[in-house]
Amino acid sequence: MSDLIKQAAVDLAGSDNVVVLTGAGISVESGIPPFRGKGGVWERVDPMEYATIDAFMRDPGRVWDVLVREMKNCIDRSRPNDAHYGLATLEKMGIVKTVITQNVDGLHQAAGSTDVIEFHGNFAWLRCMECGQREETRKIAMAEIPPRCSCGGILRPEVIFFGEQIPTAALMRSEQIASRCDIMLVVGTSAVVQPAAYMPVVAKNSGARVIEINPERTPLTASTSDYLVQGKAGKVMRKLVEEIERLR
Repeated sequence: MSDLIKQAAVDLAGSDNVVVLTGAGISVESGIPPFRGKGGVWERVDPMEYATIDAFMRDPGRVWDVLVREMKNCIDRSRPNDAHYGLATLEKMGIVKTVITQNVDGLHQAAGSTDVIEFHGNFAWLRCMECGQREETRKIAMAEIPPRCSCGGILRPEVIFFGEQIPTAALMRSEQIASRCDIMLVVGTSAVVQPAAYMPVVAKNSGARVIEINPERTPLTASTSDYLVQGKAGKVMRKLVEEIERLR
């Protein structure tokens, strides 16, 4: 792994146009459970019953009580880890331009990343369904379910529920920057959820190098990635940033 970290450091240090794609694996170390896979939220909560926009509109209190409350509790406790801070540091160095994330926890922004495209929205902010007022999820008390805005409207998370479309602007911009980057850094994603999983393919087809940081091989590993640095996101990113700082 050390040789691959050194290789990745050399590649990244020589670029000023890196785009990052992140998934659930980068936030697990911050206490955010994945939705899919072993130990995921969908093992305990039926997504078709609680995570569709129809379910929320039909009974927002029930969805808040079963699904959104759990996510709020996780977000209230979670803090960015070395992987989030590492990417923010690379942005400050002028290496990373944009983070495209499938995550809904807001931890990239909390760590200091300033240009984050959220494919699936986030649970970190709530929006009033009546007046559009936004409230930070951490600051909302749970005395009333569902919580309400000062205008009386119901607050909903700014997440993309099943049955809602990924914002067109987010998808179009992601494709554009993926096609123009020198390197795409893929961190902590299983690379099976579309359309996010297609962004490294767009980058590769446009001539970019694709560097993958994951604990296990993914569908990208054999077909798209130039190489895989195998390990947990926080540990690898910490060593990677240290190596880049040494090179500079």
